[in-house]
Order: sequence, then C-alpha cells, then structure tokens
Amino acid sequence: METLTPNSFLPVIQLAITPVILLSGVGALMLTLTNRMGRIVDRTRILAGQIHAAPVGERAHIEDQIGIMWRRAKLMRIAVTFAGFSMLLSCVLVMAIFVDATAEPDFGFELVVIFVASIMCLIASLVAFLRDIFMSLWALRVEVERAEKL
Repeated sequence: METLTPNSFLPVIQLAITPVILLSGVGALMLTLTNRMGRIVDRTRILAGQIHAAPVGERAHIEDQIGIMWRRAKLMRIAVTFAGFSMLLSCVLVMAIFVDATAEPDFGFELVVIFVASIMCLIASLVAFLRDIFMSLWALRVEVERAEKL
C-alpha cells in the first residue's frame, strides 16, 4: 500500500464532486416534492372537512376530488421515496470513492453500479413527479368543465 499524502487525495476529492453536485440537485428536487406533498395533504384535509357539510348532490364530486388527491399523494410518496434513495446512494457513492482510494481491491464496477442505481432512482422520482403534474392538470380540467356547466 502506498503512503497517503494530502496531494494524493486531490484527484479523489475531484472525483467525489459529481455525486455531491447530484446531492445538491436532488436536494432541491426533494424540497419541491415535499412542498407539493404538503399542499396535497392540506387540500385533502379541507375537502374531507367539507364532505360532511356538503349537500347530497355535492358529495359525489368531493369524493371524486378526494380520490384524485389520494392518488396524487401516492405519486408524491413514490417520488419522494425514490429521490431519497437517490440521495442515499449518492452519499454511499462518495464514501465508496474514498474507500476505493485507500483500499487494495479496486471497486470500479461497484462504483458504476451505485452511480447508475442513483440515477435510476432519480429518473423514477422524476417520472412520478411528472405523473402527478399531469394528474393535477387533469383534475383542474375536470373542475373547469364542471364550473362551465353550472
């Protein structure tokens, strides 16, 4: 094993920058996702409170809206979960890069697998996020069409 000096870690630190940048980006996405989740939860609570006081003819519409909110909340849960896994894998990748720099066996393949897994989780999170956006626009269209009929 070679002697480790501060200068010998410079390339390792440079290599570890990519997953750290990925962490920053996914962290911003996570903030957006959790804010969106909070709004969905708040709106669902409002609708749930309105259903008891609503006239019989209005209840079916509110129940439909609650159903849409529930599906959206599940999509947000999936998106947040995958974004969290992406962040976790990025942290593991940073640690693995430093272990690889000091360990005798090379972890090249393992590093690639961890990075690809992190990116796949990010993609899954974004797909769920986009599905929620499309679902929210569909729900808005339903509301607009209903308002136009009244």
